[in-house]
Amino acid sequence: MPKIALGSRQEAAQLDCVRAVVAELICTFLFVFAGVGAAMAAEKMIGGAESIMGLTAVAVAHALVVAVMISAALHISGGHLNPAVTLGLAVGGYITIFRSILYWIAQIIGSTLACLLLKYLTGGLATPVHTLASGVGFVQGIIMEIVLTFSLLFTVYATMVDPKKLIPVGLGPMLVGFVVGANILAGGPFSGASMNPARSFGPALASWDWTDHWVYWVGPLVGGGLAGLIYEHFFTIKTHVPLPREEDAF
Repeated sequence: MPKIALGSRQEAAQLDCVRAVVAELICTFLFVFAGVGAAMAAEKMIGGAESIMGLTAVAVAHALVVAVMISAALHISGGHLNPAVTLGLAVGGYITIFRSILYWIAQIIGSTLACLLLKYLTGGLATPVHTLASGVGFVQGIIMEIVLTFSLLFTVYATMVDPKKLIPVGLGPMLVGFVVGANILAGGPFSGASMNPARSFGPALASWDWTDHWVYWVGPLVGGGLAGLIYEHFFTIKTHVPLPREEDAF
């Protein structure tokens, strides 16, 4: 059974940790800038993200930018871009809890800065927020986000983390991007298909619209954590040695 590594405050002073946190901030910023920007462009040009053309454009944009930004940060921070991914890897012992918190902060700041900049650059246009569609209740929305995020983290483990994966090195980020795009096509009209609390937080803050916002923390974090636990417990062949535990974590 994998052990959750607490880590320690000393990590914050380590150069590799500093670089990783900065990479998460920059790459999350660029990911959200392209993803939210595509949603804003769809609203302006092709009838909004609720139209089939708009939804497809948003899905393709997210698939492409996720694949590229994961690839860009993979060798520095792991290319998480997402608190749910960070949590899913933390429960498998691939990142310490202390570093996970630093990643979360960086991801949220990156998303917020991207959305504030988009609002400024577009002359004050509202940044589209994730909300539940008409007829979709809280429980339905949470379950939808759990399933979508579970599929995302399961793909991350199967194509990038599992030491016995059979795909070529470097193909994993593209496949993760594919599942993000597919999930947006499947869940976008119902829950918004966030799969990422940071991706939802930035637009909500920039537009100051917190409607249903808690759903996009509960669903993705539960889905990501479950996927990490299940894959690591049942599918990973144990060549991975979890990070050492630190008793003086905080």
